[in-house]
Amino acid sequence: MKSYSDSYKAAGVDVTAGYESVELMKKHVARTMVPGVVSGIGGFGGLFAPPVAGMKEPVLVSGTDGVGTKLKIAMLLDKHDTIGIDAVAMCVNDVVCCGAKPLFFLDYIACGKNIPEKTAQIVAGVAEGCVQAGCALIGGETAEHPGMMAEDDYDLAGFTVGLVDKEKVIDGSRLQAGDVLIGVHSSGVHSNGFSLVRRVFGIGEDPAPLLRVYEELGGPLGEALLTPTRIYVKPLLAAMEAADVKAVSHITGGGFYENIPRMLRAGLTAKIEKAAVPKLPIFDLIEKTGGIPEHDMYNTFNMGIGLCVAVSKDSAEKALHAFQQAGEKASVIGEVVPGDEGVALW
Repeated sequence: MKSYSDSYKAAGVDVTAGYESVELMKKHVARTMVPGVVSGIGGFGGLFAPPVAGMKEPVLVSGTDGVGTKLKIAMLLDKHDTIGIDAVAMCVNDVVCCGAKPLFFLDYIACGKNIPEKTAQIVAGVAEGCVQAGCALIGGETAEHPGMMAEDDYDLAGFTVGLVDKEKVIDGSRLQAGDVLIGVHSSGVHSNGFSLVRRVFGIGEDPAPLLRVYEELGGPLGEALLTPTRIYVKPLLAAMEAADVKAVSHITGGGFYENIPRMLRAGLTAKIEKAAVPKLPIFDLIEKTGGIPEHDMYNTFNMGIGLCVAVSKDSAEKALHAFQQAGEKASVIGEVVPGDEGVALW
């Protein structure tokens, strides 16, 4: 007998819409298949056989995150095909910081009402993020929450699992004064600080502020804000192969002051030259429009640097070359020095 429930639909949950969503997203999921995938979507669990051959002591590394209130921008503009890239990026960029290669990803979408075409757009972005990261989308969940969320609202989160040989874990333990700090450039605001962004530009329930064209941005504000988070997995793994990478920080919520100290060991400080940070036009616009103090900018946003990578001085050029060969813009932004300040901007 075909699965349906008129009673559940009357209560706000249409199970048939869920089935339709799965059918629409299958072609997107298929793009993410990599060696190791054992099961397709639709089962009660996603099966994956990790490639542990040649590893002395395999270690699984997991990470989970969401997109935050950047989702509000996507909802106001009714553009949902890139926000999934952000969800993947926030997870995979974290786990690769310790040297782990992401293996697979699972997403979770909570919505007021499941509109299959819209859900498929969201998952299309998730799939694109997985392709960029080289991992498989092996499962997920879409849950309707009538009465808890407005029909057009949704939240998106996910998690990833990666793998690294224990002897190759990047944990900052080898850091020393004189190591070079390389900044890998960001694509924009990425997925952090959007509550402040929305306050600065007066973004509420009306999309009008997002449609305003700014000359310095070369287009509408909303387009700049929805620029997907860069996924650094493949470039960073390439740099780790080419150079002596000692520590990595993914610059997310909390900006420089919160994230960079997480890669340092006691007694060391990251001395960063502000003039070397490629401050993007969007950050100048946020700072000037909102009258935001410089400290708060660096304590909230990535300011144009998505990753901070510490390498030995004699392999800095190799790391820079690896990033550039992988299509990323990267530059030296400072050095590791003695001290307990965490981060010193000058």
